[in-house]
Amino acid sequence: MYGPPASDYWKNGRIDQWEKGNSLRWHQVVVPVSLADPLPAIAAHRQLALLGFMSDEGVRRNLGRVGAAKGPKAIRAALASLPYPWEAEHIGIWDAGDVCCLGKFLEDAQEDLGEKVEQLLDMGVLPLVLGGGHEVAWGHFQGIAKHMAKQQSKPSIAIINFDAHFDLRNYIDIGSSGTPFLQIAHECERRGWDFHYLVVGLQAAGNTRALFERAEELGVRYVLAEALYEQAITDFYSLLDAFIADKDFVYISCCLDVFSGAFAPGVSAVNGMGLAPWHVLPLLRRLVAAGKPFSFDIAELNPKYDIDGRTAKLAAQLLHAVVETIARQ
Repeated sequence: MYGPPASDYWKNGRIDQWEKGNSLRWHQVVVPVSLADPLPAIAAHRQLALLGFMSDEGVRRNLGRVGAAKGPKAIRAALASLPYPWEAEHIGIWDAGDVCCLGKFLEDAQEDLGEKVEQLLDMGVLPLVLGGGHEVAWGHFQGIAKHMAKQQSKPSIAIINFDAHFDLRNYIDIGSSGTPFLQIAHECERRGWDFHYLVVGLQAAGNTRALFERAEELGVRYVLAEALYEQAITDFYSLLDAFIADKDFVYISCCLDVFSGAFAPGVSAVNGMGLAPWHVLPLLRRLVAAGKPFSFDIAELNPKYDIDGRTAKLAAQLLHAVVETIARQ
């Protein structure tokens, strides 16, 4: 079910009323819009839209800690007081509301999310999707696929997932937060498209042998978390550059459980040996700076277990970095 943005999302936040110059913050700039109503004209050079996915049904099915359905609200709260130094005519941000999973009807919610993502992409608006469990990825990709199918018969889509897990678990009738990228692989096969999937930050101890074998069968590429600790981050720039070089579209997903529990305690499955933010941030910026058409989501924020709001703040700063990188283009 889709709902417009809540009226109180952007009413609270710091105001630096005595400062000279641009001291605006996100809560003073974000424009709430309903995707069910006629949308305002796009005045900015680049228009972005926050879109929440309030679901943890996929996490429940995957036997994880539920609570991620409240993730979108927590991310917005963490974004509200961050500085917004960009000019309105260059970068515009809408809050496009939320898709909510009602009860156990996850597949319906994923279909609804796909419709809204497709609507935004068709308008030339960049979706920034706020999860929610990582089941958000299957809904998100549905929208990307429908949009890209209108552009060409066989588009080439690069999928980069910052994640401790492959999320390629097998499924029969229903998916979960552990199955979205296998569902995407099957959708690509159904459409006759190639499946281009790269996982960054993978934990060897977090994936069964069967998952590694499935990844090999599907031609999945991955970078282990330990490699990011052992090598300079810049060593991986060429890998990313080559992976997206000949692609028509780039889908970037960031599962917050890729980070160590020291930085991201508020997730569905805490990572005891995960990455630091500075392992991910340069790579994320590299992908965005490439200038390819792309869409982005953040998954698995669980406010119920978030100590001092650390994970929500991390998610907000990742989003801020994405917008900052776009603004520099």
